[in-house]
Amino acid sequence: MGLILNKLITSRSLLICLCLTLGGCMRLEIETPAAPKPEPDKPLRVGTLYGPTTYVVGAAGPQGLDYELAEGFANHLQRELTIIPYASLPELYNDMSNGKLDLIASSLADTHLNRSFWRFGPPLYQTRLQVVYNRNQPRPDAIDALPQPLVVMAGSNHAELLANLALAGTQVQWQETDSQAAHELLAQVASGEVAFTLADDKTLAASRRIHPELATAFDIGPEFDVGWALHARGSDALFSELLDYWHLLKQAGRIAQLEEKYFGHVERFDYVDTRAFIRAVEQKLARYEPWFKAYAGELDWRQLAAISYQESHWNPKARSPTGVRGMMMLTRSTARRVGVDDRLDPQQSIRGGSDYLHDLIRRLPASIPEPERFWFALAAYNIGLGHVEDARVLAQRQGLNPSSWRDVKTVLPKLTQKRYYQRTRYGFAQGGVAAHYVDNIKRYYDTLVLLETRLPPMLAPLKVAINQE
Repeated sequence: MGLILNKLITSRSLLICLCLTLGGCMRLEIETPAAPKPEPDKPLRVGTLYGPTTYVVGAAGPQGLDYELAEGFANHLQRELTIIPYASLPELYNDMSNGKLDLIASSLADTHLNRSFWRFGPPLYQTRLQVVYNRNQPRPDAIDALPQPLVVMAGSNHAELLANLALAGTQVQWQETDSQAAHELLAQVASGEVAFTLADDKTLAASRRIHPELATAFDIGPEFDVGWALHARGSDALFSELLDYWHLLKQAGRIAQLEEKYFGHVERFDYVDTRAFIRAVEQKLARYEPWFKAYAGELDWRQLAAISYQESHWNPKARSPTGVRGMMMLTRSTARRVGVDDRLDPQQSIRGGSDYLHDLIRRLPASIPEPERFWFALAAYNIGLGHVEDARVLAQRQGLNPSSWRDVKTVLPKLTQKRYYQRTRYGFAQGGVAAHYVDNIKRYYDTLVLLETRLPPMLAPLKVAINQE
């Protein structure tokens, strides 16, 4: 398993000990080789770790918050992007120290120790660490009362926090592994191979999409920033470009959009529903997958499949008291509009639902950017385009961005309140239901992506061509 007992203190843990022992008496100098200057005509070399919120590769290609931002940064620099995934943090750190990488984009914790090695860019978001256990086992009460050691990644901020706790006098037992990444340890907790681990709240929330047995015992330590890391003695020019890029992203609302895309729905977790969805994937999806792929059009077929599950749980004979029918739960008028003769025929329903969704996307105002248009179209699929436009008007009246799904989602529930809907064109609507509807589809889609990418990709560089026109 590649475990290192905490009694065998790692170099990073040793550095913590030295820092705490020496305190303010003297400054500890850390010798790291000077990074070479990046060459503009060379690829931007980005190191990362495989993970549900950072970088995954499936049939639709690479995805992840850090990946999307890295692709945008390479485009900003007009350089080719080379993503290099690593199996462990020590390997990643070693190559960064030796100048083989330009930056680390893996939601790295901005801790005191990490700042001794790396130069951090602006924070992406804040998170906190949690003790994770299997919900089928007794829930532990305190860090010093765990019946078995925690298992964490070697070289991680998880190990750093535990070493700090131990040095402060907390009785804590842990083991470090150099052969499993954080998401793999979470999988082992879900399977019962490991009793306890640490995870940041966002990685845990994403991992519960495919491992619903994971549960949080309690939080540990303060909140911390996560972000990108550059070589401590690296290029000032590259760091300056990163700051410019971040400023442009903030101005355009791009970081907020990505946070909404990857994290805006993760807190909504239902154990029973998640288990039922995974069971449906295993037992039903293969029957309808060819039609989802055939009629996906401009969408990822898994988006269409997620909508269909939300609508009917992949039941071609589904009916509701309001008169909608079939796999995509089409009304009579919508079915006529998209040429569906038999709403209970699964192939016709999937094709018709896709056509209707594409039509909604096309009819949205041009001011709504990609990928925001998809979320707005989903809400319109649920409550109608008119009510979505009412919510956009309400958002604008409140000083929010009517073309940001993150902003509009916050005002959708107000369409049930008389003081708001009486001033709209289309009146009352279950806007809160529509917001939950979109979040549910995001969760189902995430699960389909993660189920497809249970195993890490080949640990070889991924080169992405950047349009320099």
